[in-house]
Amino acid sequence: MGDDVYGEDPTVAALEVRVAELMGKAVGLYLPSGTQSNLIALMAHCERGDEFIAGQQAHAYKYEAGGAAVLGSIQPQPIENAPDGSLPLDKIEAAIKLDDIHFARTRLLALENTIGGKVLPQTYVEEATELARRHGLATHLDGARIFNAAVASNRSAQDLAAPFDTVSVCLSKGLGAPIGSVLVGSEQLIEKGRRLRKMLGGGMRQAGIVAAAGLYALEHNIERLADDHSHARRLAEGLARHGQLTVEMPQTNIIFLTAEHEIAGAFADHLAGAGIVVSGRYGQQRWVVHKDLGDEAIAAALAAVEEFFSTR
Repeated sequence: MGDDVYGEDPTVAALEVRVAELMGKAVGLYLPSGTQSNLIALMAHCERGDEFIAGQQAHAYKYEAGGAAVLGSIQPQPIENAPDGSLPLDKIEAAIKLDDIHFARTRLLALENTIGGKVLPQTYVEEATELARRHGLATHLDGARIFNAAVASNRSAQDLAAPFDTVSVCLSKGLGAPIGSVLVGSEQLIEKGRRLRKMLGGGMRQAGIVAAAGLYALEHNIERLADDHSHARRLAEGLARHGQLTVEMPQTNIIFLTAEHEIAGAFADHLAGAGIVVSGRYGQQRWVVHKDLGDEAIAAALAAVEEFFSTR
């Protein structure tokens, strides 16, 4: 064990090196959460009064409590996501502000892969990041589920990360570690991030105990993500057999469905009573398959759904 705030914990150091290698970046920084990892990336790239471009559905914009604005004084410029999760290139370009004292300075393009379980096409990613570079913008990838994207697209995570200056990688989503994300990038950006981590309360001292779980996850739980994707597809196909459910077929391990208004409440209550935990409201549901759900769990979930509709 060692004190990671002083850079003295060998297991944390090994984890940071490993994730940086997997992403093809210079160095890494271990953080307690993906929210803090994204926030530190935004604050490393942007100063007070600067702006970042992201999707309306992006985690860093929609689901992280406005941290960039509250803690970084960074203005978000959200753009409506296309159905495939991408941000249309013409809308990105139109959102980039002129160099004018009336405007916030656009400094960063932030993408997410996967987003809502969808894999961004790599040709699109390369075009979007090249557009950003032409306009002098830095690029950040919220790669919380980048290994899902890699497995689903049959590409390496390093290929998916290559166009970006920084990448945030989550160890607890899909990979099964109990805690932690790693932010990777250049030595200069990560050194700035290390100071920001201390400022934001993310220095975890003797963090090697939890970092060890991250190393284990990287060694053992990447290739098996294909099982989650297969289970999600099987689950979605079973759900889609019921006409009162509109199911979006998954690319990875996340399923979105909408239940007709007349049954939405009763359906959600029935699932909860059967011990099936899904998120959502107003009839829209998000089902996520993970490593603790095997064939028996998928069969049990489908059986519970069949039971509900057999009584209607």
